[in-house]
Amino acid sequence: MARLAADGHRVVLVFATAGEQGLAAPETGIGYRLGELRMAEARASAQALGCARVEFLGYRDSGLDGTVASGGIVDGGVIVNGGGEPFAVVDVERAAARLADLLREEGASLLTTYDAAGGYGHPDHVQVHRVGARAADLAATSVVLEATVDRDLLLRALRLAALGYSFPPDFDRARFRTAYTPGSAITHRIDVARYCTAKRNSMAAHLTQTTGGESTRTLAALLRLPPAVFRWVLGTEWYRQPGIRPGRPLGDPLAALREH
Repeated sequence: MARLAADGHRVVLVFATAGEQGLAAPETGIGYRLGELRMAEARASAQALGCARVEFLGYRDSGLDGTVASGGIVDGGVIVNGGGEPFAVVDVERAAARLADLLREEGASLLTTYDAAGGYGHPDHVQVHRVGARAADLAATSVVLEATVDRDLLLRALRLAALGYSFPPDFDRARFRTAYTPGSAITHRIDVARYCTAKRNSMAAHLTQTTGGESTRTLAALLRLPPAVFRWVLGTEWYRQPGIRPGRPLGDPLAALREH
């Protein structure tokens, strides 16, 4: 996003939920309070990346198990009572129609979503994949890029890390065998090292994502990395573009558009 914004493209960031069911320190607040905080953090994060617009679709955060009961939604940037379906179980056609309206309004030529695994498997991330794919069909958006991680590299990194680091008891490395996308299916490997300052500032804006739980949160650990190590770890982003044959990964996120 920072790279495209710096190149002069209009970047719009759309959130399905406010993330109000996520882990956070007890003093942060839960439910509506946490949702309000995370919406403010999301806007600050988007500003650090150069996004021109931020929208919230207003669905309930489903939680890691996808079973959170209805209770409240985000409406016009404010948490309100009533209604609200957990995003993981919302009707795909209905949610996709709402996203498609935004795509048409913006005249979007590129949509990024999660991969089919939903990254590490959060139910809402899996639903983003489904809704995004359908919305792109409805709006005739030219290119869809599924944000992911090279699973093969990740598994190798975890094996190496285990040689000198003791993972928390609740950390299950085996679950990553089905997470993200195998390297052979990745179509884009994007160099974003020049934008790592913006990326770090964007991540740091999500302050409530750095606390909660009994072990160190991933975001907190990444933000503690020295700048050079941060660039090495997070200076590359991986994507899969449905409909094209994987080969040597493309380095230009707009490569498919430039061919037309």
